Amino acid sequence: MLSEALLFLVDALLQPFAAVLLFRFHAVWLRVPMRNPLGEFVLAITDFIVLPLRRRLPAIAGMDSATLLLAFGFEFIYLVAFLGLQGYPFDTFPLIGLVLWTLVKLLKLSLYLLMASLLLEAVLSWINPRTPLAPLLSAVNQPFVHPLRRRIPTVGSLDLSILVLLLLCQLLLIVLVGGLEQAAMRLL
Repeated sequence: MLSEALLFLVDALLQPFAAVLLFRFHAVWLRVPMRNPLGEFVLAITDFIVLPLRRRLPAIAGMDSATLLLAFGFEFIYLVAFLGLQGYPFDTFPLIGLVLWTLVKLLKLSLYLLMASLLLEAVLSWINPRTPLAPLLSAVNQPFVHPLRRRIPTVGSLDLSILVLLLLCQLLLIVLVGGLEQAAMRLL
């Protein structure tokens, strides 16, 4: 009973925080405007840990390495806690398997964040196209949707490129991420 409650807390706190940090990393990488409610929320809940590390760890190749390292760290801690609460026998610490599994989980979270932003942008474009979140969602999705829009014609007034990108993301999750996750699990 106690392990279930702890597992719930780990699921509810650590992994979502890793996802928020990962979103912040992608937002910096994609040069997303953060002057909107969602961007300000992400900055507000992550600045306390990102800014001190950013002073010590410089950006590498224009990437926010401090935020990526923190997302990796929180996901790694989440996976270790998850395994421990599930009763995994840590006779030897499977560092290589956990590092690979963490990288795969970050890739998986990245794809889920992209899919969520695509769906949110589509729904908000029908309900309220002038929402303050529109520039943020457009900046996140544009680098991925634009190459497809050049190749896929609109049908009537429907843009099918978002649907195609959602299908591609789902295929990547099933084939690539699923295979990588199985490989990582064999190393545990």
